[in-house]
Amino acid sequence: MRVLVTGAAGMLGQAVMPALVAAGHAALGLDLPELDVTRIEPVQRAAQDFRPDWVFHLAALTKVDDCEIRRDEAFRVNGEGARHAALAAAGAGAALLALSTDYVFDGTATRPYRESDAPSPQSVYGASKWAGEQAVREVHPRHVIVRTSWLFGPGGGNFVDTILAKARAGERLRVVDDQRGSPTFTRDLAEGLLRLMVAGQPGTYHCTNSGDCTWYDLAAHALARAGLAVPLERTDTASFPRPAKRPAYSVLGNASFEQVTGWRMPAWTDAVERHLAASAGATGRNP
Repeated sequence: MRVLVTGAAGMLGQAVMPALVAAGHAALGLDLPELDVTRIEPVQRAAQDFRPDWVFHLAALTKVDDCEIRRDEAFRVNGEGARHAALAAAGAGAALLALSTDYVFDGTATRPYRESDAPSPQSVYGASKWAGEQAVREVHPRHVIVRTSWLFGPGGGNFVDTILAKARAGERLRVVDDQRGSPTFTRDLAEGLLRLMVAGQPGTYHCTNSGDCTWYDLAAHALARAGLAVPLERTDTASFPRPAKRPAYSVLGNASFEQVTGWRMPAWTDAVERHLAASAGATGRNP
C-alpha cells in the first residue's frame, strides 16, 4: 500500500516509517517545515501528489503543559490539523488513521476505559485531541482513530529516558505513585497501527502495551532493568503542581483492537526492556 505519514519526524513517526518500509509499503513521511497541518493547502497537495491508499496522521502538539499556555495553537494543530488530514485523505480517495490519547478521559474510572465510554477531557491537550477526533468523524467515514498512552521510544523525549538520565546524573528521584496508565513502546504501537491498517475496519480503537502501572512503578522497573541502584521516592500529584491536570486513572482497554487484529500487544515490562536494549546498542552502553 501507499501510505502518507504526517508528523514523520516525531518519536512515533520515527518508528512508523521503518515499520511501513519493512512491511513492503511505499511510505512518504512529511513534517515541519515542509508540511504544516494547520494549513489545509499543503496537506491536500501532498495527498494529491502522492495518491496514498492511507494517510497516517501523527502530527500533533503533544507537550501537555505547553498546550495549557498555547491553547489556540493546540486547537489549530490537534483539532484543525486532524480535520485537514481527514479532508485531504477523503479528497485523494484514501483512508485515514489518526492518533488520539488517553487524555480525552477524565481519569475517574475504576476499570480500563472502553471506546464507548464518554470522553471528558480535563486539559487543553485532551480537549484539543478530542476536537480532532470529532472533526475526523464528521468529514471522513473511512477513518481509524487510535487512542494510546504514555509513549516512550527512541528519537524523542520520554519519561523512561528522562528518569534514567536523571539517575545517571545523580539527581534526586521523586516520582508520583497516584497516576495509573499503560506505558506504550513506539515500536510496538507502530506494529499495532500497521495491523489495524491491514484489517481495514473503520472505527475507534485503544492500543497500548498490555498491563498497567503507576509512574513510580515504571521508573522502578526501568531503573532496575538498567542496573541503576539509586534511591527512588514515592510522591503524589499534589506535590508536583503542573499547568495541566493529569488523569489519575487512564488505562485503556485493548479488547476491540485485539478482536479486529487477532494480536495482543506485548507487556509494558517487556517493552521497556527491549527499549533499553535498543538504546544500549545505539550508544554502546550496558542496558
